[in-house]
Amino acid sequence: MARKAKVARKTTETDITLEIDLDRSATGRIDTTIPFLNHMLELFARHGRFELTVAGTGDTQIDDHHLVEDLGICLGKALGQALGDKKGISRYGSASVPMDESLCRVDIDLSGRPYLVYNVKHEGHKIGDFEPTLVREFFKAFTDHSGVTMHINLEYGGNSHHIIEAVFKAFARALRKAVNINPEISGVLSTKGTL
Repeated sequence: MARKAKVARKTTETDITLEIDLDRSATGRIDTTIPFLNHMLELFARHGRFELTVAGTGDTQIDDHHLVEDLGICLGKALGQALGDKKGISRYGSASVPMDESLCRVDIDLSGRPYLVYNVKHEGHKIGDFEPTLVREFFKAFTDHSGVTMHINLEYGGNSHHIIEAVFKAFARALRKAVNINPEISGVLSTKGTL
């Protein structure tokens, strides 16, 4: 069974098409019109070993908020669809990733229950034109629409670019572990019989 999905979302604020394949590692085109976010999604795909293709535009003349949030919604929906019935998945994933002076840990449970813990502090400086506080909005939208419980904890860090890069790399690596098929798991890894 192919574990892939395509999501399209068009509103008065954004127009997004996103495709993900959980079992294929290939370079897809990522164009969100937000260069820093393109960079983060590219390294997410690379470190998670996912094929990810994204085309997104939005009312960025106002600010990047709507587009960043809606991209999180689309990634969340696509993940949920690609996972299907979740039979045989490892369910849990954890990863700690350093990026120079920054260290971030991400813990994921593909539980079907959306919850985000986001303990990340920034200096408040923009990265190019990108506002670092929007990263939380991206992950809140992702968890809400994927049914994932995720804890993102910055152990320490100084440079906002390094902090966010460590976050996305740890997210990618933790998610890869959680979505992996484990041949020792029959059905779903839950006493309820469903996730």
